[in-house]
Amino acid sequence: MQPAGAIRPRTGDGPLEAVKEGQNIVMRIPLEGGGRLVVELTPAEASALADALNTPAEAETPAETEQP
Repeated sequence: MQPAGAIRPRTGDGPLEAVKEGQNIVMRIPLEGGGRLVVELTPAEASALADALNTPAEAETPAETEQP
């Protein structure tokens, strides 16, 4: 029996992708060393993530310590 044409092997290779599945957004992020991180977000969470990525917070620098 031949596998169906729509079946794809699950590999870690491939681009970052975000697809709408039902009412949520599924984001697949390739990882170093292979594999993918799969995150399911609501539209509100996706919007908040986009805002956070577009306006990153400034990195905090450690306070200088006084030496005696």
